Amino acid sequence: MGERPCASEGPLAGLRVLDLTRLLPGGFCTLLLADLGADVVKVEDTGAGDYLRWSPPFYEGPQEGARSAHFIALNRNKRSIRVDLRNEHGREALLALVRSADVLVESFRPGVLERLGVGYERCAAENERLVWCSISGYGQSGPLRERAGHDLNYLAAGGLLALSGEREGPPLQCAGQIADLGGGALMALVGIFAALRERDGAPGQPGSGRGQQVDIAMFDGALSWLALPAARYFASGVAPRRGEVELAGGLLCYRPYRCADGYVALGALEEKFWRAFCTGVEREDLLPHQFDPPGSEAHRQLEEVFAERTRAEWEQFAAAHDCCLEVVRELDEALAGEQVAAREMVVDVPQPGAAGAVRALGTPVKLSRTPARADRLPAPAPGQHTRELLAEAGYGETQISRLIEEGALGGS
Repeated sequence: MGERPCASEGPLAGLRVLDLTRLLPGGFCTLLLADLGADVVKVEDTGAGDYLRWSPPFYEGPQEGARSAHFIALNRNKRSIRVDLRNEHGREALLALVRSADVLVESFRPGVLERLGVGYERCAAENERLVWCSISGYGQSGPLRERAGHDLNYLAAGGLLALSGEREGPPLQCAGQIADLGGGALMALVGIFAALRERDGAPGQPGSGRGQQVDIAMFDGALSWLALPAARYFASGVAPRRGEVELAGGLLCYRPYRCADGYVALGALEEKFWRAFCTGVEREDLLPHQFDPPGSEAHRQLEEVFAERTRAEWEQFAAAHDCCLEVVRELDEALAGEQVAAREMVVDVPQPGAAGAVRALGTPVKLSRTPARADRLPAPAPGQHTRELLAEAGYGETQISRLIEEGALGGS
């Protein structure tokens, strides 16, 4: 069996991850693992593969390369193999990869891989150290386990959507995918790292040496974001409604306001910040009204205060008065900001399919000794590494060519 590549001295170098997911939640989870040095193998089918490959906009470049901006954003630093899991030889190829893997991440509906003959129990029989992470909408159990859905559906079903927006307005849909990323990808990372720690142990604490299944429901993860509103409800018995949640528009001191040419966001929760704001605008009479609700007379007066100045003037005000006030920036403004540049949150990554380097968001996890890298490998073409990966798994060149010709595998 070939040696697995360690192209980075990142903190996860030597960790092999099989990524059987499509679209955003699993792709973002394994992107962070890849940026941190893991050898992430993207296992795609022999048909369309990851749907994001065909999602516009596209960069100009070779047709056989990765050209979708959305796909490139989530799949740098990964290798690709194409496997037909409906084919016996394709399933055997996946099991060969499983034997040397540490982690497998999948996002099929519950039961799909079991019906194909390569579910958790089958793969664990091949590799008892395998940590298997399933990311699904409603989890591997419960009455909704078979139901299809997307980010918006999980937010709706879990109560978060109903609490977002103004009191008299409709539910407000967030531009960021809270359930996909916060409830799915990041919860999956927590589960994976916990399972790896239990398997491998710690100083003075031997590990079990065994993997386990990590069951992540995006519904559960999104629901957990309501920790504070739920705690209030459990204690009082009164369920909050839209516009009443303190940190979602329910407080005068913590909400966005329209100014002369746009919006600003005030987050003066602590008394010292509220005092700094009121003193700065010479409205000490508002000091007793910090926690008044929207729609109150104090709220109306504060709206008038904000409307008197432009965004630039409020930005100058925020620099002079430490009061948790920020201008509401459009995406292009935010990406061009000094803070983004200082934190290296926009990076250039190589991408042959785009005829050169492309710009992408950087890795939000910053480590002092072993930093993440976004530029180890470009996002792969479909099945670009099929031959390479199966050779590492012990397959001969003639065998690989035959399986590609028969359609069990996809690759050049």
